[in-house]
Amino acid sequence: MNDTPPPVAKPPSATRRARGPRIVIALAVVVALALLFGLWGAWQAFSPTSGNPQRHLASQQTELDSLQQQVSTLTRSDQISRDANRELQGTLAERDEEIAALRADVAFYERFVGATAQRKGLTVHELRMQPRTDQGWHYTATLTQSLSREAASVGTMRLSVEGTRDGRLETLEWDQLRQRDDAARVAYSFKYFQQVEGDIVLPPGFQPLRVVVRLEPERGSAVERPFSWADVTPRSAPGA
Repeated sequence: MNDTPPPVAKPPSATRRARGPRIVIALAVVVALALLFGLWGAWQAFSPTSGNPQRHLASQQTELDSLQQQVSTLTRSDQISRDANRELQGTLAERDEEIAALRADVAFYERFVGATAQRKGLTVHELRMQPRTDQGWHYTATLTQSLSREAASVGTMRLSVEGTRDGRLETLEWDQLRQRDDAARVAYSFKYFQQVEGDIVLPPGFQPLRVVVRLEPERGSAVERPFSWADVTPRSAPGA
């Protein structure tokens, strides 16, 4: 027969007292871990390290601002360069026109100067037409002669204009261009050259094609020279 006494059961109050410290310790550990994790997250978020996303974002924003400023500066510089180049091109074009005009003047005066100057009779060296109104035009004709340097060339000049109206060819004579009957011719008298000028009027609906200048000297035969309307008028003028 076994005489070992049966185990004595612990009272419930003693069991609860044993578990209490362990629960407290476990809670303390959990709280400590939570605090450590929070501190680690805050350190990752705000610490000045190269892997910090906020600092990296701020650096990229700064770089973007700098690049935008560079682009703005380069854009202004490019616009300034374009404006300067456009102004330079305009200046060069003006100088080219001045050079061309001077060369034309030199060629013109060479006809009358020096032993090698070509001797030519009375002629119309140049004709220019400038618009005044829709139908009004101002003409400037340059007359020259170098055949005889001792005697002056004296005579009169008149114009006629050839063109179309209502689909038909038509020639406007001097009286029609001056809008009066027996209109006086333009007198000239010169030894080497002379510019004569005046005004004419074209009728509505008339499309000019050619201008004929006729010189009638007191001595010698009449001289005529035709000019294309497009050659004697500005490019922007009507009918040019």
